[in-house]
Amino acid sequence: MHLSPDEVLFWQYGFLQLNATIVFTWGVMLVLVVGAKLITRNLSTGQARSRWQNLLEIIVITIVSQMKEVGLHHPRTYLGFLGTLFLFVAISSLLTIVPGFEPPTGSLSTTVALALCVLVAVPLFGIEEQGLRGYLASYVQPTVVMLPFNLIGELSRTLALAVRLFGNMMSGAMIVAILLSITPFIFPVVMTVLGLLTGMVQAYIFSILAAVYIAAATRVRKGTSAQETEPDS
Repeated sequence: MHLSPDEVLFWQYGFLQLNATIVFTWGVMLVLVVGAKLITRNLSTGQARSRWQNLLEIIVITIVSQMKEVGLHHPRTYLGFLGTLFLFVAISSLLTIVPGFEPPTGSLSTTVALALCVLVAVPLFGIEEQGLRGYLASYVQPTVVMLPFNLIGELSRTLALAVRLFGNMMSGAMIVAILLSITPFIFPVVMTVLGLLTGMVQAYIFSILAAVYIAAATRVRKGTSAQETEPDS
C-alpha cells in the first residue's frame, strides 16, 4: 500500500520520472476533453435532446446557480474556470471504480497545483472586475495595518485548499485499501460507494470555496461604483 500516486513509477530516466500522478492526471484531462467533444458535437435547442446533453445542462445550471448563491453576479464569466475545477476533482473521484486507477487528487502536488490556480485566478478576476488600483486597495481595508494579515490570509487559504483536498482524498483511498486487505467482500464495496460520495462532496467544497474567494475579490468594485453613482443629497 502506498500513500500517494507519486510513489507509483511507470518510467524513470535519471531525474526524469513518469509516475501515476502524471499519467492519471492526463487521463482525467483526456476524459474531460473527449467527453466534452462527444457531448457538444450535436447539441440541440429543441425538445429532443440526448441524455448526455440533459446531464450536461443540469451540471451547468447547478454550477451557475451555486455561483449566484455565493454572490457572483455574473456567474457565466467564471463558469469555465470553476466548472473545470469541479469536473476535474469529481471525475478523479468517479474513476476510482476503475481497477488500478489512482486519483491524482490523492497527490499533494496535484492539489497544490489546483490551489495555485485559484491563487492566480482570484486576483486576475478581481483586477478585471474592479481595476488594479481598486483590487490592491482591498488589501489595506479597513486600515493599512491589515496589509500583512491580508497577504498572509491569501496564502494560508491557498494552503488550506490544497491540504484539505489532499487529506480527504488520500484518507479515503487508504481506508478502502485497508478494508480490502482485511475483509475483501461486501464491506469494502460499501466504503467505495461512500468514498465516491466523499469525492463528490470534496469537488463541491473545493469549487465553492474558489467561488467564494473570487466573489470576495470582485465585490468591492460594486460597492464603490454604487457610491460613486449615488446622487448628491
